[in-house]
Amino acid sequence: MSIEIRSVNHRFCEIMVRIPRPYISLEERIKQEIQKRVVRGHLEVYVNIEDEGEKKRNVKLDKDLVIAYYNCLRELAEMLNIDFQLNVIQLAQFPEVIVVEEQEEDLEKAWAVLQKALNEALEQLVSMRVREGKRIFEDFTERKTRISGILSTIEQRIPVLSQELMNRLKSRLQALLEDAEIDEARLLSEVVLYAERSSITEEIVRLSSHLEQLAEMLHSTEPVGRRIEFLIQEMNREINTIGSKAADLVISPLVVEVKSELEKMREQVQNVE
Repeated sequence: MSIEIRSVNHRFCEIMVRIPRPYISLEERIKQEIQKRVVRGHLEVYVNIEDEGEKKRNVKLDKDLVIAYYNCLRELAEMLNIDFQLNVIQLAQFPEVIVVEEQEEDLEKAWAVLQKALNEALEQLVSMRVREGKRIFEDFTERKTRISGILSTIEQRIPVLSQELMNRLKSRLQALLEDAEIDEARLLSEVVLYAERSSITEEIVRLSSHLEQLAEMLHSTEPVGRRIEFLIQEMNREINTIGSKAADLVISPLVVEVKSELEKMREQVQNVE
């Protein structure tokens, strides 16, 4: 027996087994063995079985059926008033008169061999997934570090936003009012009110917290693929809010960079169990 397992990314665990028909009842056992080792992914399992031993076949005669054929044909000949001529060879050619039966397979004996081949295939599969997992871990860690650095840059920009907002408002008011005096206190209160509505501090704190959660998940020994997938969705939501609230020429391209990193992580997380 030989087994080939092909694995591609998938949100859930989906297993397709291709096995010769005489052994089809072993399909569920194969799936159960795989599910002990694999939690996520689309797996195609190809089972090839070559029986080198001699197979015994039984030839079975359906006596009742052949008698029924004979009586029916004789009755037909009498009804049509024609000679009734029929030999053994002709009778044997009627459907299901003679049936060749294959010897039933010893499924327990087959499973003992099949299970060994399956475990060897799973060992190789898991080993390959571990190697791939290490590369994904390094990729995620690098992107997480990059996003953290960008967040720090955005956070440093926050104190400057209020002052730039005040300067822009003051410049516009002067252009509109020309020589009229501007009420600095009223202008300051408007700036403070606008700054509170457009504050991105809360989103940055949440996004930083999500990055810490991501670091914990990456070091987990449990399957975390779907949890990371949901976490990336939350991070996307936070960075989108930062971009819409800040509306700043310096922050906007930084937001785009973070979204680009998250998109690459979102594609890669499909490969994480």
